[in-house]
Amino acid sequence: MNQEERLGAADLALLQLGRRLQADGYRFITPTPLTHQRVNDRACGQSARTVREVFGWSRSFEPGLLSADEQRQLQQAGVLEESNGRLKSHVRWSSLDDLLFVHSGFPTDAADAVFFGPDTYRFAQLIHAHLQQNFAPIRRAVDIGCGAGVGAIVIARARREAQVLAVDINPAALRLTAVNAALAEVANVCIEASDVLQDVDGNFDLIVANPPYMADPAERAYRHGGGALGEQLSLRIVEQALYRLAPGGSLVLYTGVAMIDGCDPFLAALAPRLESPLFAWTYRELDPDVFGEELLTQGYQRVERIAVVALIVTRIGPGIGGIVSSPAGAP
Repeated sequence: MNQEERLGAADLALLQLGRRLQADGYRFITPTPLTHQRVNDRACGQSARTVREVFGWSRSFEPGLLSADEQRQLQQAGVLEESNGRLKSHVRWSSLDDLLFVHSGFPTDAADAVFFGPDTYRFAQLIHAHLQQNFAPIRRAVDIGCGAGVGAIVIARARREAQVLAVDINPAALRLTAVNAALAEVANVCIEASDVLQDVDGNFDLIVANPPYMADPAERAYRHGGGALGEQLSLRIVEQALYRLAPGGSLVLYTGVAMIDGCDPFLAALAPRLESPLFAWTYRELDPDVFGEELLTQGYQRVERIAVVALIVTRIGPGIGGIVSSPAGAP
């Protein structure tokens, strides 16, 4: 059964809409939420005049702007809102290379919102770079906290022989990942509900993750990383992933770090976990300063900047060809 055959009627309508947008040459690069808001706050940003403004800039529109088919598909998918005679799509469509991804409309206030933005582009680039530099066979891979499914789909297209899992705790993310996988025409993606790796079995040749890394007062799943400054989920992913790597397998983690007094608390917490001859690892900042507006948020008073970082861990050494046992108490 291919991806399309697994979709229900509402999701098939979304898939048909995505195919129509692709055929019409639709493209949109999604900016940060702050940039999005500033653009929409302009006088010209209050009402959509084009399909791109409907599905990219997430603006309300007058009935008749979209074709009858497009409006019907939104209605069938259950993602069209009507208020005071105007319409608004609850989903956006964003471009990544030659692909198109559906995700939550702006603003992403809902607890189950599915995010896509500049972090997504950097995450995809990180995976591409890793795959271009590493030629070991990938039999099984997993994208933890898959969101719109970008990591899983990038891997599945590059390694058609691999079985790629896309896992998330958010049913909305799993739904949109299924639509996006069908639109990308990848048959080797399997979509499952799982809290990190707790609900899936076996080891993996590649584990990727782009988890939420903010301390969100509303604790929205797509944004809240837990802990004092959003680091908890990223540390949990590392702890679970290390002992689920097959010999020669790698973890590719893209996350954000709240820097305090010139120090990196995430790296300090990571180091003891990686002090083992079984693992080789690299760690680097990809962007030293993102989401500066978050420094005004409660809890960030001591934070100097938020950086995005890449951690790559590869299982090597005595463990290759053997079995790595989890230490007592490991998840």
